[in-house]
Order: sequence, then C-alpha cells, then structure tokens
Amino acid sequence: MQYKRLMGVDYGDKRIGIALSDPLCIISSAFEVYQSKGEDDGIAHLAELIKTYNVSDVAFGLPLNMDGSEGERALIHKRIGQKLEQIASVKVHFIDERLTSSEAEDYLKQSGMKWEKRKEVIDKISAQIILQTYMNSKK
Repeated sequence: MQYKRLMGVDYGDKRIGIALSDPLCIISSAFEVYQSKGEDDGIAHLAELIKTYNVSDVAFGLPLNMDGSEGERALIHKRIGQKLEQIASVKVHFIDERLTSSEAEDYLKQSGMKWEKRKEVIDKISAQIILQTYMNSKK
C-alpha cells in the first residue's frame, strides 16, 4: 500500500517555507526553506517535492487581510496555487495564514533560539503551522 503525504507551504517571493506530514498524515514537520529564484522556479521545486514524497494534498498559506478580505497578495497566492495544482496534479487547499509568522516567531523565541537562527527557520515553521491547521480541520 502506497501512503500519500500532505505538504504545507508558506509562499514568499524569495523564500518558500515547506512542511511535510508523515506517511500516515498524523504529524506535521518543518521540512525546508527554499530560496526561490522566481515564481516558475518555486513552483517547479514544489512540484518535484510533491512527486518525490508522494504528496496528495497541499495546504497553501493564504495571506488574508486582518478583516478577512483578500488583497493583492492573496490573489497572487491563489494564482500560484492553481498553477501548482495543474503542474503537479495535486489538490491545493488555501489556509488562512494570518499571524502564522508571529506564532512561529513566538514559538522559536520561547525555545531560546537566537534571532540569527530564527530568521533561517521561521518560514518552514510557519509552513508547519499552516499544514497542522489543515490537518486539524480534517479531524
């Protein structure tokens, strides 16, 4: 039996935070921060990971305004997510990512991590929170 994983994505123009679930889709784990060279490069990298790790669904962070409305960034993320769906033959679920970066920052501060190290990992921790939010919504 082939298990499918889930992926969480905190998409940024320069850095993409990525998280993956375990094969049983129980635990969300921070995976990597990818230094993107542009939209097509970022999508290609995500598509390759989807293939390599047998990902069936992607929880893609959606940067809503604080009042819950969609601004320009949300529309860009939706377009990129839809491209990823087509290219990688995967289902993309958009997850409200408001405050995930500050939640990740608080978590890393509490762990005692210094600022230099925190800024290297914050995007993948945000992706982990996005993925865990999606996984929790499926329970």
